[in-house]
Amino acid sequence: MSMDIGDCGLGSSGRKRRQRTQPMTQINVTPFVDVMLVLLIVFMITAPLMTVGVPIELPKTEAGQVEGSKQPLVISLDAKGRIFLQETEIKMDDIIAKLNAIAKSGFKERIYIQGDKNLMFGEISKVMGRISRAGFTRITVITDTLDNG
Repeated sequence: MSMDIGDCGLGSSGRKRRQRTQPMTQINVTPFVDVMLVLLIVFMITAPLMTVGVPIELPKTEAGQVEGSKQPLVISLDAKGRIFLQETEIKMDDIIAKLNAIAKSGFKERIYIQGDKNLMFGEISKVMGRISRAGFTRITVITDTLDNG
């Protein structure tokens, strides 16, 4: 019984022939995909934390959270009574003009008002009244939740 094994890479002297290796012609995208997935996770975690940058100490209440699918307009009043639309300081007289320019949904735009806990509620009421008189109907006051623990 005989068997033909062919050349099998062995030369006539019994040593292996050197084969030249070809350079890799394809791009390895696995490390790129790994980095992009890590970045996606980081942004998904940090994006909700970066809503509004005005430092305000909110009063605590037992009210529940308001859920929404789209980013609302946020008006903030700090402890000194300064008014901010998102992160930009504005004057009381400019609130309606700025809201009309920014509101994509018209008077149905959600507007959140948050005021520092040391601020008199009358100041927040003035801002709410002015926005309401302008025709905006979806105004919400933001507070912090109580820790019942």
